[in-house]
Amino acid sequence: MSEDLIFSLLSENIVILLAAVFLIVVVLKGVRIVPQSEKHVVERFGRLHSVLGPGINFVVPFLDVVRHQISILERQLPNATQDAITKDNVLVQIDTSVFYRILEPEKTVYRIRDVDGAIATTVAGIVRAEIGKMDLDEVQSNRASLISSIQTSVETAVDDWGIEVTRAEILDVNLDQATRDAMLQQLNAERARRAQVTEAEGQKRAVELQADAELYAAEQTAKARRIEAEAEAYATGVVAEAIKNNGIEAAQYQVALKQVESLNALGQGDGKQTIVLPAAALEAFGDAFKLLKG
Repeated sequence: MSEDLIFSLLSENIVILLAAVFLIVVVLKGVRIVPQSEKHVVERFGRLHSVLGPGINFVVPFLDVVRHQISILERQLPNATQDAITKDNVLVQIDTSVFYRILEPEKTVYRIRDVDGAIATTVAGIVRAEIGKMDLDEVQSNRASLISSIQTSVETAVDDWGIEVTRAEILDVNLDQATRDAMLQQLNAERARRAQVTEAEGQKRAVELQADAELYAAEQTAKARRIEAEAEAYATGVVAEAIKNNGIEAAQYQVALKQVESLNALGQGDGKQTIVLPAAALEAFGDAFKLLKG
């Protein structure tokens, strides 16, 4: 085999090999596999061309270049502390935490350089502005409303950067020692006032209950007296009706009944009694017994 033939075969193999390598490079350059947690920003001749989403994507080799690989996972800014002054001129320190994620990376990479720093600065300014609208008591008691206002304001501010603020949290509201001491004194005074009010209300309630009890007792006594009077009136009416219908005999019967009851009461006393009655009384009792038997 001549040298020319060997050289020709080698040249052909090299060409084939180079073509294969070129083809592999073209395929590798033209096919882009993007992970689920990322988006890729593609430039053509230095300008934004497209954004590749998760999965298999095709680009023009050597013309299209993946310039930025942006994670779309939720991120947390480092916890930050900033001073703020409330509406009633109290200095407080607010500890905040912000969570966000990138939705439109083409806006993020071309409009802002330091995303975390920009969001942190925006949050600090918004927190100071919102705290300045509220008194200290409102900051302590309406924390949920304050968080909602801060998150809404931050979302509006970072919308042009293609960012979504998922959560904004106020971790703590700290006061200086002088303010704490003043609040403690105020709290103790309020507790003392409430104790005095509670004691006064208890005394008032006791007096009301005592008055109610006395009124109830008086009402019951009056009711009993009324019932007794009604009973006596009824008995008197019955006697009067009997006298009216039966004449003197009914009256004598009532008198005889009273005499017998009186004699019976005398006989039931303790010890031994000796009762001396005149003859006229014995005759009257005799007449009474006759009436009762009759």
